[in-house]
Amino acid sequence: MNEKEKIRDYIQKNISILDDVVVGDRDNIFELGFVDSMFAMKLVNFVEREFGTILTNEDLSLLNFSTVENMYGLLMRKRSNE
Repeated sequence: MNEKEKIRDYIQKNISILDDVVVGDRDNIFELGFVDSMFAMKLVNFVEREFGTILTNEDLSLLNFSTVENMYGLLMRKRSNE
């Protein structure tokens, strides 16, 4: 499973709404009401732990965590800067 699939899978398994909802890579999970601030904190923790990266305060923008695509992009930028 690649990084994008892992992020999508984590969100799918942890959203607290209907089990049959499918999250697309460009779906804004906050605007759609799929997640709340508590889940956002868990998502940050997941990204750091799963991918072995340290996120800075600048990384913690809503935009970076609003879609699977944006989270993947953040991860790729972090890796290219290491």
